[in-house]
Amino acid sequence: MRRRRLHWLGGLGQAARGRQRLAALCICASGALLIVQAAAIARLIQAVLVAQRPLAEATPVLLGLLAVLVVRAGLGSLTALAAGDVADAARLALRERVYRRLLGQGPLWMRQRRSGELGELMLTHADAIENYYAGYQPVRIEVVVVPLLIALAVAWTDWVVALILVFTAPLVPFFMMLVGWGAEAAGRAQLGELARMSGHFADRIKGLGLLRLYGRGEAELDGVAAAAEGVRERTMKVLRIAFLSSTVLEFFASVSVAMVALYLGLSYLGLMALHAQVPTLGVGMFCLLLAPEFYAPLRRLAAHYHDRANALAAAAEVERLLGELPEAAAAPESLAAPLRAPELLEQHAPPVIVRDLVLRPLGAQHDVIQTLSFQLEAGQRLALVGPSGSGKSTLLEALAGWLPPQSGSIVLRPGLEVGYAGQRPHLFHGSIADNLRLADPGATDARLRAVAEAAQVMRFAAALPDGLDTVIGERGFGLSGGEARRIGLARLLLRDPQLLLLDEPTAFLDADTEADLLRTLAAFARGRSVVIATHSEAAMRWADTRLTLTPTGVAAHAQVTA
Repeated sequence: MRRRRLHWLGGLGQAARGRQRLAALCICASGALLIVQAAAIARLIQAVLVAQRPLAEATPVLLGLLAVLVVRAGLGSLTALAAGDVADAARLALRERVYRRLLGQGPLWMRQRRSGELGELMLTHADAIENYYAGYQPVRIEVVVVPLLIALAVAWTDWVVALILVFTAPLVPFFMMLVGWGAEAAGRAQLGELARMSGHFADRIKGLGLLRLYGRGEAELDGVAAAAEGVRERTMKVLRIAFLSSTVLEFFASVSVAMVALYLGLSYLGLMALHAQVPTLGVGMFCLLLAPEFYAPLRRLAAHYHDRANALAAAAEVERLLGELPEAAAAPESLAAPLRAPELLEQHAPPVIVRDLVLRPLGAQHDVIQTLSFQLEAGQRLALVGPSGSGKSTLLEALAGWLPPQSGSIVLRPGLEVGYAGQRPHLFHGSIADNLRLADPGATDARLRAVAEAAQVMRFAAALPDGLDTVIGERGFGLSGGEARRIGLARLLLRDPQLLLLDEPTAFLDADTEADLLRTLAAFARGRSVVIATHSEAAMRWADTRLTLTPTGVAAHAQVTA
């Protein structure tokens, strides 16, 4: 499972693979120049302090050292820039995949989830992925290449120091692996707790008015405080593991460097003779300068290993909330074969054919519609009537493609454009015009006003201070239920579909407004098919056919009347 998640994480940066290679090349080149830098410093010390040569003779070496420092600084900046680009691409890929997955799940699935938890997938979880690519991935390449180059360079000058480095190096990744398992589990728990707190807080914000109405404000504040305390405890646990692991790894790295210094010191004092002659001061300084740098990539890997653990925890949370890890969009099919035009029979086929349909709402224990069959003709207006709970809204959701049938079939004419206006249209914070333009961002003001007139939006918008430019709150705050439904209907009309699915569009309207709405809707729907769920007698008379859903036991039986 961990391998599968790592493979998925690796695929997020596929779009920036070139920048990823550039970051790896720069960080390895900087590590190689580190050996040149140490050699230059050791040679300067040997020449000036031991050989007592004039400083002027060491000027070329000094200039070369300055050049190496400048190049290494440039390579470091380029590495950070390239790794940042890869991290941005990976974060964007994560958000695109999650968003595409949420769109594919559909609105009925979304209603059963907490929006706060799903929102965290694109915020905190995306940030965890960013640190994985900006921090862990470049260091993972460095830890493979740079210590090996340093070990070879040190072995060429003093094989004893090289053996000390090689035999003490495995201690660092070993303890890093042990601590990493605990860090991953703690990170997963912390991200899960943060997602739950976000969902809890978002739910309470949505229902703040209801909570105040029933006097539950203080009790809910205690619940928010308890959720925040849970996040604090999880976060502190992650930090404790991080600080503990850093302390342990720094200890082993320091002991290893001390062993190198002890060996060199004993050799210079003549207390240890493993060579035919004592190493020069330049050789000793070269080894001492490279010994900390040998462990530096391992220490950096240990520091960023928590980024890997957090990224794996984020992948686990994505998988838990979405049911699976979302993959990249499939590549578009070849355009060599043009799309097939509909045949003549398909063009004249009925827009909708329903055969032996059985429907069950998501989460329900029984079917609400059984063995329903009907056919909707072009230009027909069909009214779904029946008592509450008979399955009218469920049938509209199935016709919209949101609810899969338990059995039976719904056949739509090829190329048919379907539009759905539900009882609770989602309105965003912004102007009425902005909410309408969700259906067609390029719609002109004249087109916008025309659909607003047809849906009777102008009946109340004309009295507002800024008309259609009046700003409304999230979920239509400041509007009545009937006004919100009319905005949702106008948005549907702006989309101009061939099949209109309307769920109680005239609810909460007075008789005059209802009559005007049905009149303008009839003009707009000319030549289009309409399925309207309603309890209104006026809307039933407006339709040319009725489909009566009658509950019988746990299912609804239908009767079609013209």
